[in-house]
Amino acid sequence: MTEVRFYHLTRSTLESALPKMLEKTLERDQRAVVLTGSPERAEALASYLWTYIDRGFLPHGSAKDGRAEDQPIWLSDKDERPNDAQILFLTDGAASDRVGEYELCAVLFDGKNPDTVSASRDQWQVLKDAGHEVTYWQQDESGKWEKKA
Repeated sequence: MTEVRFYHLTRSTLESALPKMLEKTLERDQRAVVLTGSPERAEALASYLWTYIDRGFLPHGSAKDGRAEDQPIWLSDKDERPNDAQILFLTDGAASDRVGEYELCAVLFDGKNPDTVSASRDQWQVLKDAGHEVTYWQQDESGKWEKKA
């Protein structure tokens, strides 16, 4: 079964945490799909990944760019895996019926939003009941990730 990690964002925003995780994905010669809550959010994150640092960018694409099979990082609001990704990032409360097709699924959720936290608990139970290996990670005071469960 797929390893599923829930990342409880308490010290940083999705825009701060996601690029670092995507960088690590590429460093490991892996591909990723980032599943968002809407097409607008997918395009906003795609735009952000071009400019989030001065020294470069993360190679990625979205429906606007096309050629999904050539993109090491694919951003979408559709539950798809067009680039044979090993890693799935779920953001904005997005859910996937394809979690089992990935080696790792990272669920990033805003810890300051009670509705999002509640929805993530429900998602945890669904994925655990499906037999996936589920863990919970929370940011410490310095912003580093600690495994809590």
